[in-house]
Amino acid sequence: MNIITIEDLKKSYRDSEIAVQALDGINLTFDQGEFTAIVGPSGSGKTTLLNMVGGLDKPDSGNIIIGDVDVTKLSSRKLIDFRLNNIGFVFQSYNLIPVLTAFENVEFIMNLQRVKREERQKRAVDLLEAVGLGERIHSRPSKLSGGQQQRVAVARALASHPRFILADEPTANLDSVSTGNLLEIMEKLNHEENITFIFSTHDQRVVNKAHRVIVLEDGKVVKDEKVKM
Repeated sequence: MNIITIEDLKKSYRDSEIAVQALDGINLTFDQGEFTAIVGPSGSGKTTLLNMVGGLDKPDSGNIIIGDVDVTKLSSRKLIDFRLNNIGFVFQSYNLIPVLTAFENVEFIMNLQRVKREERQKRAVDLLEAVGLGERIHSRPSKLSGGQQQRVAVARALASHPRFILADEPTANLDSVSTGNLLEIMEKLNHEENITFIFSTHDQRVVNKAHRVIVLEDGKVVKDEKVKM
């Protein structure tokens, strides 16, 4: 089932007096249950594309349709609500709230959604157990390794029951063991629960796990292929 449609997406930025074309007419669709890696050299438009799909930035032109909603046409207030209830994010720098425990970080987004206390607490525990952190739920980020913090970030991304998860360079700050553990968890969630993951990455280990690889260069799609698993 198609969940994202991107139509002729364009975005440019000004670098001093020069306009830099970050995205130049992107057309893509994504289906439920995909495990997709978006790759390309620095400056190719990977992060910009994820930011557009995630509603963190606005395109100059084009459309992004998620389900039956064109998010490029939403007001800022409605876009915030739509992101909260439809999109999960995993960032390179984890972006956990340092004064909150792992449990509280995962629970936080459900607080914003006004989920009942008993339900959100149970889901937070269940998700942390699913990513292998059942014994660290009361630890703050400073007491967790980078790999553990990123697993909390994955649990947090899942907490809102999103349509899909956008992961921007999620393994960039991790060692090989942590990367392997994180990818194993994400792959398991994809296989067993049909959760959609879309990665922006330079990491060949992520690419090797992907079922679909999209290559960007100079803001254009130059290759889009499905990988036999």
